[in-house]
Amino acid sequence: MNPLGVMCVVACLAGAVLASPTQYHSGNSYKSFKSNSNSLKPAQWLKQSELEQTPSMDEVTFEQLEKMPLEQGAELMRKYFHLSQAGHGVAPEYVPSPSQIPVHIFSNGRKETTDLSRYVQTAKNMPKFGDDEVTIFITGLPQSLESVKDANKDLIEAYSERHSQQSRSYSQRNAGEERRNWDDQKQLGRSLIVIDLGNTITDVERYASLDVERCGEMFGKTFVELSEECDVPAEIIHVVGQGVGANVAGVAGQEYYEATAQKLYRITALDPAVQMAKEHHVLSGLARGDADFVDAIHTSAYGLGTTSRVGDLDFFPNGPSPGVRGASNVVEASMLATKFYAESVRPGNEHNFPALEATCMKEYKNNETYGKRTYMGIAADRDLSGDYMLEVNEQRPYGKRTPAHNKNNKNNTYHHNRHQVESYDY
Repeated sequence: MNPLGVMCVVACLAGAVLASPTQYHSGNSYKSFKSNSNSLKPAQWLKQSELEQTPSMDEVTFEQLEKMPLEQGAELMRKYFHLSQAGHGVAPEYVPSPSQIPVHIFSNGRKETTDLSRYVQTAKNMPKFGDDEVTIFITGLPQSLESVKDANKDLIEAYSERHSQQSRSYSQRNAGEERRNWDDQKQLGRSLIVIDLGNTITDVERYASLDVERCGEMFGKTFVELSEECDVPAEIIHVVGQGVGANVAGVAGQEYYEATAQKLYRITALDPAVQMAKEHHVLSGLARGDADFVDAIHTSAYGLGTTSRVGDLDFFPNGPSPGVRGASNVVEASMLATKFYAESVRPGNEHNFPALEATCMKEYKNNETYGKRTYMGIAADRDLSGDYMLEVNEQRPYGKRTPAHNKNNKNNTYHHNRHQVESYDY
C-alpha cells in the first residue's frame, strides 16, 4: 500500500495507544501552538476522530485547496504535517528528472526556454549573460493554479521593469521613454533564470513527498556548472525560492558551498514551506548560512508555510497566521509573499515595506519593539538579523509606504503591467 495512503492509519494507531488527546490548535491559540508543537506527541496534535476524518493526500488536489476557505485549507495542511511526523509516514521519494523541469532564461533582450539539464549551455550561448547580476527564481507550485500564475508573472514583470530602468539609466536614454521590456537590457548583462520546479509538483502527494535533499543537490550542481561554464561568480548570484522551492534553494546553496568553498550572494525565501518528507535525523531545507545572506517572507506560516526562522531576517507581514489578510485560501496566502517581494523589486518601491524587529504583532502595535528597522523585500538590510513584523495593505499596492504617485496611478500601472507581462508568459 502507498505510504501516503496508510499515513492516517499509522497516526490513528498512535492515537489509540497514547492517552489524553487534545484538539488541534486554532484561532487565537496559534502562539501557544508554535511554542509547544515540537514537544507534543502525534495523538496530542489531533483527536482520534479528526484523524479518521482526514482524507489521504492522494485524495486532495491543489485546485480543491484553492476552493477551500483559508482556515479550512490551513488546518488540513497542518494536519498533514503532523501526521507526516508520526513515524515519518511520508517518505522523500519524489524527484523530477532534470529534463522534466522547464527553465526560462531572460537576458539581454532575449528569452530562451530549455530544461534543467541544458540551461547552462543555453545561457553560455547568450550574449553578455553573467556580465552582471544573475537572479534565479525557483517556483514551488504549478502555474495551472491562477494565483500562482498571477504571482509569478508579477515577479517576472517586476524584474523586467527593474532591469529596464537600470539599462535606461546606464545608456542615458530620454526620461520620457516608456518601453518596459527585455529589449531595454541590451546595454547590461543582468539576467533572470526561472527554474519551474513547481511545474512538476502537480498534486499534494508530490508536494509532500518531494525529496528536497536530492533536488537541492541536483540544482546546486547546476549552479556550480553555471559559475564554471559561464564565468558567473558567487557574489552576483541571487536565488529566490518560492514555497518548497525555497527549501530546495537552501540545499542547493549548501551544495554550491561544498563544491566551491564560496557562498551564494543571497537566498530569498518566499513563504518557505513546512517540510513533510525528510530522512530521520537529517536536517534538511533552508537555514541561515546557506548563502552570505538569507531573508524570508512568511505569509502563510500556519498554512503551506512554516513558523520556523530560516534566515538572517524573517519577515511576518501582519504577524504569523494561516494567511495574510486579503487572501481567501492557503494557495493565495502563500503566493502573497511572491507578490510582496515583486512589489519591492519594482523601481521606486524598494522601501514600501518598513518593518520593526519584534517577536509578535502585539509588540509591534504597542511600540514595544527592539528599535531595529529595515525593509522587507529587495532592500532588506544585510547587516541585521532577527524576526521582523510589519503591516501591509489587503490590496495592491501592498506596502504601507507606497510613494504617492504610485498610489494615484496604481490601477493604470497594474493594467499596463498585466498587458506587458503576457509577453513573458512561461
